[in-house]
Amino acid sequence: MGGIAAFLLAGGRVDELGVLTQLRPKCTVPFGGLYRIIDFPLSNLMHAGISRVGILSQFRPSSLIEHIGNGESWDMYGRHRGITLLPPFQGIHASDWYKGTADAVYQNRDFLLSIRPDLTLIVSGDHVYRMDYGEMIAFHQEKGADVTIAFVKVPLEGAQRFGLATMDELDPRGGLITEYHEKPPRPISQWASMTVYLFNTAILLDALEANVAAPSHEFGRDILPSLVGKARVYGFKFRGYWAYARTLAEYYRANMDLLSLDSSLELDKWEIRTNLRHELIEERGPAYISSDAVIENCLVYSGVVVEGTVRNSILFPGVNIEKNAIVENSILFYDCQVGRDAVVKHAICDIGATIGRRCTVGGSGRITTIGSQAQIPIGATLQEGSSVAPSPEASRF
Repeated sequence: MGGIAAFLLAGGRVDELGVLTQLRPKCTVPFGGLYRIIDFPLSNLMHAGISRVGILSQFRPSSLIEHIGNGESWDMYGRHRGITLLPPFQGIHASDWYKGTADAVYQNRDFLLSIRPDLTLIVSGDHVYRMDYGEMIAFHQEKGADVTIAFVKVPLEGAQRFGLATMDELDPRGGLITEYHEKPPRPISQWASMTVYLFNTAILLDALEANVAAPSHEFGRDILPSLVGKARVYGFKFRGYWAYARTLAEYYRANMDLLSLDSSLELDKWEIRTNLRHELIEERGPAYISSDAVIENCLVYSGVVVEGTVRNSILFPGVNIEKNAIVENSILFYDCQVGRDAVVKHAICDIGATIGRRCTVGGSGRITTIGSQAQIPIGATLQEGSSVAPSPEASRF
């Protein structure tokens, strides 16, 4: 008994990401040329020394299972360490899909009861940030809190998309929450929930039990508002880089932040871990850049071949840009192929997509997306904002 365990919420699909989440949950969408989005919270947990983690998975978990492996990529493999995948199941009482985030944790309370931690950390698996959870845990214990929620300051315009809180201003690190609303019609503050919740385990189990008969089973909508004013619920203010990346525009912008000198998104300093066996990253050779290639302000990883022109773009391992092809302001996932004389602008191409010779893809406006292993015929034109579904035979995510 004692210590801390964590649940990682990794089960959802996000319709706003279109074809990128047609075959995978949002948490395993590739990011930044080498990573998956779930690598960020997993690395945060690793750096905080939290090594008993349950991953709540529901939507198309194949890519998640492959990526997590046995957990050793994040030092979560051993006698008293481990990652446990927790999909929906049937027990004595029949269960269907998780009815919400709170229901997902409730259905897996045996995971907590077997570990018996004093504290339980619940984090979203689909945000991009580097956070020291240890600072939040110390704040929680210092304040004698029952629950602590991490918040980040967002622009007032559009803040109503998030869970928002007001809190006292006695401590610059955070304060006692006086009001909390999930996605209110009008913003009540600029402090947005990061979907990082720290509970005293006994308080969590009681709150989940009280929520069983309710019509809705979400932490933000149900559990947290029910505790504010009744328990010691604190807000912890996070002041670093954080990307929500729920929409294509947000996901694209977060990736492009890696190419900006003004951004605080600095992966080389964040010590992010990933599974190098996924997509055989560790087996790929060095990148090859031909003598007449042009590369400006790009991220280029192992196994990439560039014989054309690439500007302001991110190329994952195995991408091949043939002669006279032009790629600008784009993100190309693993093993994408761009044929001779093709032009690709402002596009996101999923794993194994092939763009034929003399194709024109995208433009300078809306983002164009091409699904996994889709093939764009020779000479075809895709207007900006177009979307191409994954190949029916797509087997990689």
